[in-house]
Amino acid sequence: MLLSDKDTVPSSVRSNMERSKSHRGKTSNGGFGRFLVEVASLLTLANVRNLTTLLQYRPAEIDAIERDTNPSSKFLMSLIEKGIIGETNISKLLDSLRSIDLHGVAEDVKASFTRNISDSLSRPVITLNEKGQGLTSKKNQFLKEIKETYEDIYNGVLPIPYLRERLMCVDNVFIDSGLEYFKEHKGNKGKGTWQKLNSYNSILIDPRFLHAMVFLIKGEPGYGKSILALQYVYDWCKRSVLSPLKDVEMLLFLRLRYLKGFESIFCAIKHLLLPCDTKLSENDISDVIRSCKSVVIIFDGFDEYSDSENSNSDVLKIIERRTLRECKVILTTRHSSTSLKLTSKTVRVRLNGFANEARERYVLKAVVEGSFCASAQILQLLQRNPALADICQVPLFFVMFAHMTHEKNMTVVLNSVTSFFRYVVSCFYEHIDIKTGASFCASAMARSETEHYQLSKIAFESLRAKKHNLIWEKDKLVELIGELMYKKLVEIGILVEQNVLRIVDDPGTSAADHIQRRTDVSFYHKLFCEWYAAHYVARSVADLEGGYLHTFLEDMDPSDLQYVYRIACGLNPVAAEKIIQYLQSIEGGDKFAVLCILEQTGEVDKIKEPIRDMCFEGVIISGHDSLLLQRSSMQLLEIAARSQIPIEYVCILNCLQSVDLSSQAVRTTSGLALSSRIPVKWLSIALFNREMTDDEAIAILQFAALCPSLCILTFYGCVPPRVLEGRSFLSSLKSRDVTVRWWLHTSEPIYILNLSSGTWKHNKDGSEPTAADFERALSKRAELILTGTEEHYREEVKKSRETRRKQAEEKRRELDKVCNDN
Repeated sequence: MLLSDKDTVPSSVRSNMERSKSHRGKTSNGGFGRFLVEVASLLTLANVRNLTTLLQYRPAEIDAIERDTNPSSKFLMSLIEKGIIGETNISKLLDSLRSIDLHGVAEDVKASFTRNISDSLSRPVITLNEKGQGLTSKKNQFLKEIKETYEDIYNGVLPIPYLRERLMCVDNVFIDSGLEYFKEHKGNKGKGTWQKLNSYNSILIDPRFLHAMVFLIKGEPGYGKSILALQYVYDWCKRSVLSPLKDVEMLLFLRLRYLKGFESIFCAIKHLLLPCDTKLSENDISDVIRSCKSVVIIFDGFDEYSDSENSNSDVLKIIERRTLRECKVILTTRHSSTSLKLTSKTVRVRLNGFANEARERYVLKAVVEGSFCASAQILQLLQRNPALADICQVPLFFVMFAHMTHEKNMTVVLNSVTSFFRYVVSCFYEHIDIKTGASFCASAMARSETEHYQLSKIAFESLRAKKHNLIWEKDKLVELIGELMYKKLVEIGILVEQNVLRIVDDPGTSAADHIQRRTDVSFYHKLFCEWYAAHYVARSVADLEGGYLHTFLEDMDPSDLQYVYRIACGLNPVAAEKIIQYLQSIEGGDKFAVLCILEQTGEVDKIKEPIRDMCFEGVIISGHDSLLLQRSSMQLLEIAARSQIPIEYVCILNCLQSVDLSSQAVRTTSGLALSSRIPVKWLSIALFNREMTDDEAIAILQFAALCPSLCILTFYGCVPPRVLEGRSFLSSLKSRDVTVRWWLHTSEPIYILNLSSGTWKHNKDGSEPTAADFERALSKRAELILTGTEEHYREEVKKSRETRRKQAEEKRRELDKVCNDN
């Protein structure tokens, strides 16, 4: 008498099978059911434990299996759900059993499969030739499906969020610009300089990087890291002739923000890159990838990876070279992401934003389609708005500004960051109102902004947290801000929805619910989050005093959240006064305070006095400063120059990159430039973290000869060339009576360069340093690199400020006396 499935399969196995059917949409035949029963009787609990460990099950999965009334049945059902075994193939199970030396069990399992399943279905398990042919077929299918996904992604670039009908291909917007790599000094781990890269393709083909396996690409938010990654994807799919990826067999592109809960990269690839109805299992994907001769994996946005501290994650294992070691990895992240354990085979690259030339190329390529006249109009408008010089160094915002200005065919005067954001947000609202037939009302838009209290609070709290959390579940966010407001912001494009998969390992979660699909929401860009957070700060600070104010702001680092402070000051004059006082009271906050003053009115006249005080005391641009702080210092120097405010002293401290004589600028390690047109009276180059070459010293002297306002040039903490005779720049320096000093350390003598002979002289007795003096200086210099003397140098600057302050006081008293006598 033949038995049905219900008669042959125990209830524990049958219930698991039913869950598997509902989850996978497939059914099992009677022979396969009998096979499962027989195998379940062959596997002991110890066997199951060893197999789950070998197959990299998560702890929660192992625990659920072991607590089941029939662990072996539960384990077999999980194999079906993961695609490891099926009605036509159990080879992965057989290989796993043999890997843990259960050869007898493997033979029994194989015999059971052959006995219960027809020969035609069992052949793939035992025929190696057909298995190889099957792998080739799976590889072709995998490549076809993954390239279709990539095509949707790289054709979906959206320069302006609300113009969803104007999706662009990444190849039409990508600009190859502003790339540098970190060249470490030999024998000085962690110390080095940033060197220019000619092209993004140089990252992968430069002879200096041939042995590299990990390429870490860093950049601030909006600097084009994701666009660069997408360009690589496009080049690979199109087999671009100029691309080093054209011969790569497999390229995998994963956005890490969507990998929460996916410990297995093969599981992530299956659910995020392949269609829902793909016939490929995780096991198939693993086999395909491991069979490829060359594989490049692109992980985009490590700073947004919520599982970055999970050591069991395949992502970390791959980056840290613990698995898939033959694969090359391209990893993008913000500058602040430094928790990775990177190997010596890592190349560090950074993006520096859009310089003028890059802006021109982008406008011609992506905005005006080669019209030089239209391009000139957009760039001239940018030059007439000095407040945009800072924010439009961020490619994302320059792109938005260029497209919006061209789209609206109008000119605007923007004199602050706050006015820039108001302009951008009003464009968002105006476009939707026109599209829906409503009449745009600026006052209505402004009123709507004030009603976003809850959203502003959410934005503030997410930025205030130690680790910024900029993604929310849709249902939770709708509950907090209301459905009408939510729909409006999504329609406008300020909020962006993304359908994602989440792995749920909570106790009691069924196999069918293990992988859940939900909608996550984020701001179009982090700076929009800062825009709304600034509204909350402006409203809250206005009502706070004293210690409460400090407590409220102390967790918000202005070097990381500069725009929150600046926009809050632009929104609320009462809050601005308190914020400026707070910034002036904290270390390094004076520069941000000046920018906040500028934000209030946009009028430089209002901030001339604090800028004059800052320029009188001296400006130090240090390698320890954040990129935003360095950029703020440069922006204040630019404002001072335009306002004809004298700049007494500028120091480039431990961040000298190079001297670009063609553009007449000294470049810092952060990619910023101090131009010769900045009217600096005293320029100091202080270098304690590395040696200065003779060529660098000569280039600095040539730069000094180009600075019409320069009176004093100081080399501090470094050893310049011993003799400079015959150099043409000496006569230029001498004609302007420029003093050139060399000062190794406060405990060492000061030498003055004789501009006639090109030799150094002791500042007191006029004696020349001997060869032995230079040798001793070089030896002392090596000690300075090891010990570091930046704090000591800052003390010297402080004393110099006090001296200049006293001299200024004496001059004022003398002037007052003369006035009183008259």
